[in-house]
Amino acid sequence: MNRATTWIARSVSRLRAETPTDSPAAPPAPRSTHERLQATLRRGDEALSPRALRRLLTDVQAVADAQVSELEGGRLAQGVMDWYASAKEAEQRDLWLLLCEQFSPDATQVKAARQQYEAALGTPDEGRAEMALRLALLSPRTRVLQRFAVPTGGMRFLVDLRAQLLPQLKTDKRLHALDAELEQLFSTWFDVAFLELRRLSWDSPASLLEKLIQYEAVHDIRSWADLKNRLDSDRRCYGFFHPSLPNEPLIFVEVALLDHLCASITPLLDESAAAANLDKATTAIFYSISNTQTGLRGVSFGNSLIKHVVETLQTEFPRLRHFATLSPIPGFRAWLGRHGQKVLDRLSDKQRAELGRALGFESPQLAHLLTAADQALQLEAKSPVRQVLLQCAASYLGQELKEGKPLDAVARFHLGNGARVERLNWAADPSSKGMKQSYGLMVNYLYDLKRLDKHRSLFAQGVVAASKEVAALYPD
Repeated sequence: MNRATTWIARSVSRLRAETPTDSPAAPPAPRSTHERLQATLRRGDEALSPRALRRLLTDVQAVADAQVSELEGGRLAQGVMDWYASAKEAEQRDLWLLLCEQFSPDATQVKAARQQYEAALGTPDEGRAEMALRLALLSPRTRVLQRFAVPTGGMRFLVDLRAQLLPQLKTDKRLHALDAELEQLFSTWFDVAFLELRRLSWDSPASLLEKLIQYEAVHDIRSWADLKNRLDSDRRCYGFFHPSLPNEPLIFVEVALLDHLCASITPLLDESAAAANLDKATTAIFYSISNTQTGLRGVSFGNSLIKHVVETLQTEFPRLRHFATLSPIPGFRAWLGRHGQKVLDRLSDKQRAELGRALGFESPQLAHLLTAADQALQLEAKSPVRQVLLQCAASYLGQELKEGKPLDAVARFHLGNGARVERLNWAADPSSKGMKQSYGLMVNYLYDLKRLDKHRSLFAQGVVAASKEVAALYPD
């Protein structure tokens, strides 16, 4: 081998040694719309070409033009909406990105307005400076979204757009600005002052009844006969409607009128059961509350709905004295599997010994309890396993808090509205869903109309209002 050959071989070996082979190169970061608009060619998995992206930007800028009337802006928005309806998902995403990155507040104007506001604090000019800052923070994106709402079907378009957007937020932070602005606008547009409470009955249009079947989120409606049972003479169903979505209930609640505090969902869903005597009805049981529009997540309807329904029921049935729920405990089983051991550790020696004998283990562990809990429906009333599960459920609802709020979403909703945890009900939902969620347990939240403000005040302080019966179940 001559010198040249030797040198080439040595150089190739050195290059091979220096070239990493164990880790692939990281994919390039996605280009912003600013970069793509300046480019000539599409790169990677980008949906729209730079030329198509520039054309779409021009169309949206026309919608946002402050010199254009609202009517004309709505007409231009319809054109973009028509394009969106026929676009592929990835192309629709490009519109989201344009709205986020190309229609933000002017940073220079915001900075100047903020400086003026800070300089004006404590002076007579403070109010004017504050308004100037608010105007500077108002993005052109707001005007675009407002004009999308102008055409017929525009509100439907925006609600559906956000429903598409929400699952993408965890993987793309660029989209958060659009989501936040939509939620803010929806909170205004769907304020309770603009909503209509309607009673839904068996005489309602079939298209509307189909929506109840479609959107029921707590206890699935299995058939038309099941639906008819839920709309019988001893039941009421109410929903909130918005003028822009006239045939879509935004949220609806199902109510049973009884003479007692209901302890099980089974008789309420029994299609063969006779209707209750309304002349003896003293208690309204809210047994299902369903939000229907994913795109309106974060917009609260439930509190106002319950208040309006209570007022409506009191007018129709003056004998009603008690208003309560029969609610699922959807997070209980999952929580027990992760944190139940600390509840067991708080049991007295006597309780631990009784539980051990029932489970067949001298030192019962969480795994033993969970195995027995799968047969919850077969447990006798005095079973130590049953008692411990009730204690765990009481602790989960009333003691296990995060940032001063119950872990369970349903509990947060009702307790935040001023209800209290009234009673735990064993084997209240024996369905597979009920077992999967909470081993069949359900809970009554009581709306004591005279104590709602007190309970809301306690809730704000991180204290869960609970009956003596429930509080007695808390582990020592």
